Amino acid sequence: MYLKRYTVASFVLMLLIGWYVYSFVTQESMSLSLFGYKSPSLPVALLVVLPLFILYLASVLHMGFYSILGSIKLKKYEKDYNKLLSAISDAFLQKDQSSRFYNTPRYSLLGKIVENSKIFPNTEPLINIEDEKLKKTVEIIDKIQKGESVNLKKFSLSPNNPFVIQNIKNRLKSKEISPEEILKNSQNYDESIVKYAFEEYIKIAKCDDILKYKNYIDSKNIFDILQRVNDDENAIEFSNEEYIDLLQDLGLTKDEYIKVAKKLSKNMVPDS
Repeated sequence: MYLKRYTVASFVLMLLIGWYVYSFVTQESMSLSLFGYKSPSLPVALLVVLPLFILYLASVLHMGFYSILGSIKLKKYEKDYNKLLSAISDAFLQKDQSSRFYNTPRYSLLGKIVENSKIFPNTEPLINIEDEKLKKTVEIIDKIQKGESVNLKKFSLSPNNPFVIQNIKNRLKSKEISPEEILKNSQNYDESIVKYAFEEYIKIAKCDDILKYKNYIDSKNIFDILQRVNDDENAIEFSNEEYIDLLQDLGLTKDEYIKVAKKLSKNMVPDS
C-alpha cells in the first residue's frame, strides 16, 4: 500500500468516526487521568479518534521500518546483479577473473559458476541486449570476429587473450600496424602474434631484412621464404652464405633438405 493513499484513507476514517460520535452519540467532553496527570477536558469524539491516530502512527513506523529493510535488501540484490553482469562480460571476453564477493546466496552461486566458466556468446541475437555494458562487450566481440580492429584498452585484457591476439591480427591485415613494428617490439606481444607477424613479414621483406629476424625462422616458414626465390612478381635472391644462414640452425630432416633442394634447383647449380 502506498503511504500517501494509506494516510488519506486513515484520516478520512478518523474524521468519519469522530463526526459520527460527535453527531449521533455524544457531544460531551471529559478529561483523562494517567499516572497522576489529568489531561484538559476534551470532546469524547476526539478521545475516540485519538487511539486510531496512535494506531496510524504505529503502523506508519512499522511500514517505514520494513520499507527501509526492504530497500537495503533490494540494494544488495541490485549490487549483486551488477556484479554478475560484470562477471558475464568478463567471461564473454575470456578475461582472467578474480573472485567477487556477493551479498546474497543465490547470486553468490551464479557468480561462482560464471567466474569458473568459459562462455562463447552468439553475438547476433545479443547485439541489442538491454544492459549497456554487456551490449558494448557483445559489439566489440562481434566486430573482432568480423575482422575489424577495435580499441581494447579499457577492458584491461592480458596480451595472450584470444581477442587481443585476433584484434592485432585484424590490425595487421588492415595495415594499421606493420609486421616489422611488431617484430621490433616483440617483447610487448604474445608469441603467437610475433610468429604471425613474421609469417606476414616474409611475404614482402627483402633478403637482408628477413635475415635480421632469422631467429624466428622455423622448418615451416623456411619454405614460404624459399617459395619467393622462384616467384615471378615478388622474387628474392640469396647468396650461398645467406642460404647457409637461413638453414643452419633449423634442424631439418633428410626429407626436408631434399624439399629445399627442389625449391632451389631452378636457381642454383648442383655443386652449390
